[in-house]
Formats: sequence, C-alpha cells, structure tokens
Amino acid sequence: MPATKVNKIQRFGLSKASCMLPLLLASCATGSQDSSASTAQAPPDENRAFAATPVWADEFDYTGAPDTARWGYDIGGSGWGNNELQYYTNSTHNAHVADGRLTITARQEDKEGNAYTSARMVTKNKGDFLYGRFEVRARLPTGKGTWPAIWMLPTDSEYGGWPKSGEIDIMEHVGHDQNRVHVTVHTEAYNHSIGTQQGKSKIIPTASAEFHLYRVDWTPTAVRGYIDDEQMFEFVNEGKDYSSWPFDKRFHLLLNIAVGGNWGGAEGVDPTVFPQAMEVDYVRVYEMVPQ
Repeated sequence: MPATKVNKIQRFGLSKASCMLPLLLASCATGSQDSSASTAQAPPDENRAFAATPVWADEFDYTGAPDTARWGYDIGGSGWGNNELQYYTNSTHNAHVADGRLTITARQEDKEGNAYTSARMVTKNKGDFLYGRFEVRARLPTGKGTWPAIWMLPTDSEYGGWPKSGEIDIMEHVGHDQNRVHVTVHTEAYNHSIGTQQGKSKIIPTASAEFHLYRVDWTPTAVRGYIDDEQMFEFVNEGKDYSSWPFDKRFHLLLNIAVGGNWGGAEGVDPTVFPQAMEVDYVRVYEMVPQ
C-alpha cells in the first residue's frame, strides 16, 4: 500500500465482548495447558490467504478520545521492566483522535515522580486474535530517547511470563538510531537476553517524515513481517515446543511511545525534543482464510 493517504473504509461496529467477533478472534473460553506440551511437527507452509475485508479495524474517523469499544490502556510509571522514564496515562493529553488520525504524544512533564508522560493503548479483551494479517499505517516520532512500538502480546500468557508466552513486534524504533525500523519476535528459546533474538531491521529514510505501512502476517506456519508490503522478516515454526513457538494462542495489539529505557535511552534522552508524537492513520486486522 502506498505511503500517501488512503481512502477510509467503513468503520466497524464492535461489541465490547471480544467473543462476538467471528473466526479470527480466539474463543473467550480459555483453559490451563501444560507448558511442556509440544507440537508433533511444524505444519506445512500452506501459503495462507487472508480475507479482503477487515474483521477488526479502527479508521480513526471520529474526534476525541480513542474508541473505548476497541481500546484500553496500560497505566502507570513502574519502568515497565526496561527502566523506562514515562508514566502512561489514559488522558487525551497523551492519546487523542482528530483529522482521521490517532496521535500518541510523549511529553516532558512530571507525573507521580516520572519526568515524562505518554500513552500505551491496548486491545486486550476488546480485540484478541489467533492468526491473521495485522496492518498499521503510521508516522514515527524522532529524537534521542523516543521508543515507539506497534506490537503484540499474549492475552492469557498460558505458557508463563515473558518471554515464555511470546511477543511479536510489528514495528519498533529508537530515536538514537533514526530511520532504522525493526521487526522482531521473542520466545523463550529466541530472545535478546540470551543472545538468540530473531528479527530484522531496515532503513526507512522517511520513517518520521511520512506514513508507512507496517504489517505482520501470522499463520500456524510462520510470522512474516512487511514494510510497505515488502517482506523483510520471516520466523518459521520449527515444530518443536512452546519455547520456540508459543504463537498458537490469542494475542492482542499495543501502540505506545516509551521514553528512555534500556534500549530507547541507551544513548541518553534529549529533553529538548519533546513533545514527540506517533501518528496512526489506521489499524486493520484481516482473518486468515480457512482451508
């Protein structure tokens, strides 16, 4: 999809109960599962297709606070496991919709002992998915200390805490390495803490000047990452156990800007660049076509 502004598609009405969404959304009934269970073998690469119309979407064709039927918030200033400096709020001061776009803004201001505020929006229990195509068209912030992300986490963490139940990073960027955009997955067997992280990066010269399409296609076979519809990453199901492939449970979407932290603040934080914003044109989820 081109980086120029696209025509909006029809906005989708959604129930607040994610169980009401068809097919792609995982069942709301969950059960415990032995985390030592293994898959007999990797499924064949079926070259899966995806529906032409989204099963879940936010076109941001309204004004004010983000739609509460689709979005919730993670709130607080605990460092979020990465020594981050921001306090996440649910205020329109940090996340608001206008002119057909969502804007998440990180600001330099004190909040409960934190030097910055921002927003971390989540679809947990409002949009939970098992497989599908995930598209987010966005323009990224700039400046040393910014750490925006478009990503996915497990809704139920049935295999255990991070990284056992997995993480999918559709787009990740740090301001001290301007225009380098990352697509990454994390599992117990493959993560940065043990030097086995699986991911790719690509220089996008206009990452902060123009909108680009960030996409992941997730099937039982693989997680594949794309920028502007060009594939740049593939993580294949090896057919082992959950430690290498926890991606057989439902996940939800997150949109946020962190400030500082172990990676975002690796070269310090420049307080003069704030406020900084990530703008999002749309978020669309397409179900995987059954075979």
